[in-house]
Amino acid sequence: MAGRIYTLQADDTLRPLTEQPYAREDLLQSLLADYPDLLAGDQMNPDEPPRWLLVSREAGIPFEEGGGDAMSLDHLFLDQDGVPTLVEVKRSSDVRIRREVVGQMLDYASHAVAFWSVDALRARFEGACVDRREDPDEVLAAHLAPDTDGDGSDVEGFWQQVGVNLRAGRIRLLFVADVIPPALRQVIEFLNRFMDPVQVLGVEVHQFVGDGLQALVPRLVGETAATQIKARAGRRPSRQWDEESFFAELHTRFGSDAVAVARRILDWATSRTTRIYWGKGSRSGSFVPVVQRHGVDHQLFAVWTYGTLELYFQYLQYKEPFVDEAKRRELLHRVNRLDDVSLPDDVIARRPSIALSLLHGEAADRFIEILEWVIREIEAT
Repeated sequence: MAGRIYTLQADDTLRPLTEQPYAREDLLQSLLADYPDLLAGDQMNPDEPPRWLLVSREAGIPFEEGGGDAMSLDHLFLDQDGVPTLVEVKRSSDVRIRREVVGQMLDYASHAVAFWSVDALRARFEGACVDRREDPDEVLAAHLAPDTDGDGSDVEGFWQQVGVNLRAGRIRLLFVADVIPPALRQVIEFLNRFMDPVQVLGVEVHQFVGDGLQALVPRLVGETAATQIKARAGRRPSRQWDEESFFAELHTRFGSDAVAVARRILDWATSRTTRIYWGKGSRSGSFVPVVQRHGVDHQLFAVWTYGTLELYFQYLQYKEPFVDEAKRRELLHRVNRLDDVSLPDDVIARRPSIALSLLHGEAADRFIEILEWVIREIEAT
């Protein structure tokens, strides 16, 4: 590393900045977390650069279904298309930067696709937002529509797409270093060419310093014309569901009884909630009633074309009044009083499902009474 860049001063002189390695690996890791634009999204796709939403640093990955975190990825980002982006950082001076880091990344990727759930990723992201005293939906809406005030109506569709991408193995692997050696570059180009639909890239983040100044210059590694075409062609378009398409699909899958239950719930929600969000899943449709209070969106539940109603304890827990565990337990108690419904205690931080078939007839009226209680509790805040 002996390169230089120059800054042109007001007095028409040049000030040199000399390229230097990072003193510690965690310095580069922190820079990526604070300034994700350093991941060179504009070089990956100049027409529509990926925008990076940090889910977490040191993202845990389990070895088995339902297991605890056994591995730790340096960074997990999501782009605006819901593509999980796994980032592993090494300095060029680290002897593990070639063979060992490749095996490590492939280990992470294989287990992440197999054992991550979109619920876990969403909970991790929302928990981090709450720790920073930020509203998760507002942060995500700004990520999805940075040039507008944002609209939380896209939030549910985004997380659905994250799940679709995970199930399809549509992820991005990024090797990040100050300098990527030629041997690692060759491996990256090979993997990026043949690991469809996975995109594999390297990013060099060169550091130049001098006279109290620091300049950071990212450079993309491993992209070729062929792999650019593959990456763009591999995107699965989302589908915008609406009332007509939702009920047609639900009828095809589960018949008129399920349609009657979903219709009863939708009619109530249309008259009682702020708005209805219609999902954008490529395979399955959904609608989510949203109650807005003091500018905050409360997503109550989702009804799906695969015949279930999903209760949103996981999202209610981050907003008043259901940040109080006792309130969520009271809601659980009310739901479990429905015939043939017996949800376990630990669902108050998750998204449990109830079959629409259990909400037929009088059960639908009793369930709507529960929802009325939920709305009264929100309105009382």
